[in-house]
Amino acid sequence: MITLHDLNPHLLQAQYAVRGPIVQRAQELEVQGRKIIYCNIGNPQALKQKPLSYLRQALSLLENPSLLDHPAVLKEYPEDIVSRVREILRCHPHGTGAYTQSPGIPFIRQAVAEFITRRDGVPADKEHIILTDGASKGVQAVLLALLKNPNDGVMIPIPQYPLYSATLALHGGRQVGYFLDEQNRWQLNEQILTQSLEKATAKGTHPVALVVINPGNPTGAVLSRDNVEMIVRFARTHSLSIIADEVYQENVYDRTARFHSFTRVMGEGGVRDVSLFTLHSVSKGFLGECGHRGGYLEMRNIPDDVLGQFIKLQSISLCANVSGQMATYFMVAPPKPGDASYETYVRERDAILAALKRKAEILGNGVNAIKGMSVDIPQGAMYAFVRFELPPEPGVNTAAMSAEERENYEARRDSAYCLALLEETGICVVPGSGFGQKAGTFHFRTTFLPPQDEIESLVQRLKTFHEQYVHALGKA
Repeated sequence: MITLHDLNPHLLQAQYAVRGPIVQRAQELEVQGRKIIYCNIGNPQALKQKPLSYLRQALSLLENPSLLDHPAVLKEYPEDIVSRVREILRCHPHGTGAYTQSPGIPFIRQAVAEFITRRDGVPADKEHIILTDGASKGVQAVLLALLKNPNDGVMIPIPQYPLYSATLALHGGRQVGYFLDEQNRWQLNEQILTQSLEKATAKGTHPVALVVINPGNPTGAVLSRDNVEMIVRFARTHSLSIIADEVYQENVYDRTARFHSFTRVMGEGGVRDVSLFTLHSVSKGFLGECGHRGGYLEMRNIPDDVLGQFIKLQSISLCANVSGQMATYFMVAPPKPGDASYETYVRERDAILAALKRKAEILGNGVNAIKGMSVDIPQGAMYAFVRFELPPEPGVNTAAMSAEERENYEARRDSAYCLALLEETGICVVPGSGFGQKAGTFHFRTTFLPPQDEIESLVQRLKTFHEQYVHALGKA
């Protein structure tokens, strides 16, 4: 029988905090009959967000095309959806049960290219688009391809989404963390980027790429145009590829903020010597179709022979799942004004985004009213990275610890806090140490996806818990 000692050490090193021990404990408590408010992961439909009628109606006909032969059944479907499904099946007669071309169904890749062109005013080429099982598979493919040597590293934001650190660990790459500027609404800071790169280089690491998550996970920040332009200049100066995680591009709530894609900024700036990999997904935005695992990877400023290697890599998995490819199509090619399904689509879309905006404000304002807690009200995405204060433990001198010892010590403290929060209140969040944070600070990431009444309850419970927890530590 194999043991842990027989497993790949890269697997043992990989960590994925959003489904870690605290979530496992939450599931145990739920089995015991406890009411749990899951705020640990961006899984909208698991938290009562309804799917869009348009997408589900279309998918139902694609999965069961025999319904198209029953006029009485079709009366329940908007006319434009029926005609669109018939056209899809004409273009792709194999339906959803057969393998597709490895990079994806051609007409869907073309629709993605047209979506990017409409969004950015910059031409896109379907041949440089691969349909993926969610954005995560695109991330994994790019990191695998770019990590050539054992000393190659990738610059990732701190705090970050742990997909990046876990994938780097799995592939034996080096993590080059750069701190986001918490004092400046989590924007990127060129001086911090430069310091991080120089420190890594001095230790023998060769950075090959820079990851940017915009809008941010876990911070909820939306990058300014100036910030994106600075990042492009930095990547160009240091010969870095850019991996732009843009899965939350529809989730912008602050009226003073706007999503600026790297495609648009680089296209308008005439930048053709920086390789760009952009990712999008049906899991986020207002669709929330996490279970369908659909998304795309677009590649710019790469030669044809490199493109061929990415397509070869995708072919090893044969192709992305076909229902996810179809969901991606409906994301990038929604109903148009005049279509029978258009008004319902707009009403449902706007209701979801308006509710997310309200809940972000309720959470942000509520947290900032709690003594010892603070948060930037999320400008976008689905998360808030809440900062909280804990009194020092008697007899503990963190200044005498090594950097690793202090990181482990503080990780134990914020994990203990989040576990106690779960046990006392049923609120399941993720410790900030799972995403990375500056020494001497404590955070946790929470979503604001649950229904509004649960968010309101969460804020009240959080206030009571934090006050009692800090009081108890002070008496210890």
